[in-house]
Amino acid sequence: MKISIRHLVFAGLMSASVLVAHARIERVVEKSFPVSGAGTLRVETQGGGIRVTPAADNVIRVTVTQRINASTEAEADELLKKLELTFEPAGNDLRVVAKYEKKPIGFTWGSWPPVAVDLAVSLPAAYATQLNTSGGAITVGDLLGHAVLRTSGGSIKLGRMGGTVDAHTSGGAITLAAARGRVELKTSGGNIAVGDVQGPAELSTSGGGIKVDNVAGALNAHTSGGSIRAGITGPIKEACTLSTSGGSVTVSVDKSAAFQLDASTSGGGVDASGLTITLESTKRDRSRLAGAVNGGGPLLKLRSSGGGISVRAN
Repeated sequence: MKISIRHLVFAGLMSASVLVAHARIERVVEKSFPVSGAGTLRVETQGGGIRVTPAADNVIRVTVTQRINASTEAEADELLKKLELTFEPAGNDLRVVAKYEKKPIGFTWGSWPPVAVDLAVSLPAAYATQLNTSGGAITVGDLLGHAVLRTSGGSIKLGRMGGTVDAHTSGGAITLAAARGRVELKTSGGNIAVGDVQGPAELSTSGGGIKVDNVAGALNAHTSGGSIRAGITGPIKEACTLSTSGGSVTVSVDKSAAFQLDASTSGGGVDASGLTITLESTKRDRSRLAGAVNGGGPLLKLRSSGGGISVRAN
């Protein structure tokens, strides 16, 4: 097949015109809201990320970065007319909304929406947060209030949280440095990594592994696509369940913890080191181990379909 120079030049010009048509222009909007105490920040946006960090004073500062798919400033102005950007203070609470008009029926050219919005907020550390984005990552620094976080297309990264945490994403990893309260983390497309959690933890992923450094309350962790590694500190106060369909399970427990162990795998062996176990059955089974540890107590249930199970005493 022969391609003439003229055709190559024409194709190059067409590519260049497409790039120009998809040039990106940025606009920045900044707002400040003095507050007198703790409150709740609510953010709703599409096509961008959300970042929230603690501030040293009693002022909420919001920086909105608008990324516009436009080739001229005039075109950008026209596209921004269809963006809903509102700031709604109510006492110490603040609601920020950044949404573009609905996608036209039958629209096929380019990406939608043509304006993506990233929000960066600094606020007093005592604030609670309710953050929702359909197209970006969520990052939250060290805050004391409860946090409810939702994203359909990005990762979630959390610092040292003082309240309860409820975080869901359909397309990324979740990391949490620490939490004092109850934790619920769920992702359909990434790993979950947790540091120190003082309350109960519910962790679920369909596409990655789970790693927990230390948890003091009940732990329920499930993955369909990776391994689980967890450390349970102190006595086991409530029933815990760790299960995976695609990897191994490794758990470390306090050597003095009293619990009922029920570990079973169809993809490897079960190993328990440093534990004093009164077995439910005298029959040895490489793929299952069940019995009372240090006299028994709450149930520690471990399941794997794709790897071995290991329980270690610290």
